[in-house]
Amino acid sequence: MTDALDIDHLRQWIGRTEDASDVVTAQLVKALRATLFMEPGTPQAGDAAPLTAQWCLAQPVAPMIALGPDGHPARGGFLPPVPLPRRMWAGGRLEFVDPLRVGDTVTRSSRIADVKEKQGGSGRLCFVTVAHTITTPRGVAIRERQDIVYREPPPASAAAPSPAPAAAAPSAAHSRRHMADPVLLFRYSALTFNGHRIHYDRDYVTKVEGYPGLVVHGPLQAALLAEFAAEQHGGQPPAAFDYRGVQPLFDGAEFSVNAKGADGAMELWTANAGGTPTMKASATW
Repeated sequence: MTDALDIDHLRQWIGRTEDASDVVTAQLVKALRATLFMEPGTPQAGDAAPLTAQWCLAQPVAPMIALGPDGHPARGGFLPPVPLPRRMWAGGRLEFVDPLRVGDTVTRSSRIADVKEKQGGSGRLCFVTVAHTITTPRGVAIRERQDIVYREPPPASAAAPSPAPAAAAPSAAHSRRHMADPVLLFRYSALTFNGHRIHYDRDYVTKVEGYPGLVVHGPLQAALLAEFAAEQHGGQPPAAFDYRGVQPLFDGAEFSVNAKGADGAMELWTANAGGTPTMKASATW
């Protein structure tokens, strides 16, 4: 049983701001490239970082005593204290203006843009929208919208859900397959300082949150899609990249990164081993 969802109280967080800074290091760029199935190389000062390197920078750091049962920092502070326990990154939008580069001091200015309550098939949902502006000494590098969803817990008597039946896979012009294994999830959690237990604690994710396996990070899928879009467009990052999760992706099997389109617009998606899309995205140049 969760506390009542007082949406009027939660909406008082709209307009709150927070700034945080960090430095893009060669080691971070090398490790993130390796985790995203790219050639790690030997990054030098001034080399461009992967497109979503900002998700590894200036992450909140809470002492162990201040963590909630899911491994995230306890509710409250900058983000509103939504009482619904299941928290996930639902999607967002990225506008790439200037690459982050090795040696850059990066500042992220964040603002709570909206808080909304919705009713979904699994019960109450609360969506929190956060707007970020990522800057370097050269100016604005990335403008970002982040959508966070909070959900009710599964019924105590409910069996762990299985992935949705495989749908007919869309026709991809370009496709690449990777293995979703615990090492990949561990590496990405470590790079983003993400303590969310759904990504590494199998007992927790299956017995408490009711999923059939470890959950592949939404941002990891988005990062792979953004890099794939740039690769298919001659290495040029998209001007805008929109993405949203449509179904959880679990460990233990291969998944695919897919793209189709041309003339400055591309449709992208990740899909599970059965071909069912798990994240959808669009990129424009």
